[in-house]
Amino acid sequence: MSEETTTSAAPAPAKTGGGANNEIRYLTPISIETKKDKYCRFKKLGITYIDYKDADFLLRLVNEQGKILPRRLTGTSQKYQKRVAQAVKRSRHLALMPYVADMLK
Repeated sequence: MSEETTTSAAPAPAKTGGGANNEIRYLTPISIETKKDKYCRFKKLGITYIDYKDADFLLRLVNEQGKILPRRLTGTSQKYQKRVAQAVKRSRHLALMPYVADMLK
């Protein structure tokens, strides 16, 4: 019998589901050091009373659908966030602001 020498190719690398070179990929880009500092605009400007009759000012604190923006987005302190919510509710009750709106701004 003749001896046959077989050369086998190097084993193929195992496929792992991580993309090329196992890089971590995100759907949205990570913001590095682009975060703005949040601050309470009421404390900074020295506003003590939030007027429910000033609908133009209150419109800056609601989104396009008419929902009150949360503290984590605006940076408003808890004390003033409660006052903002109360002022927006009073303004809605007196029909100075709409309860629900399509593309309010």
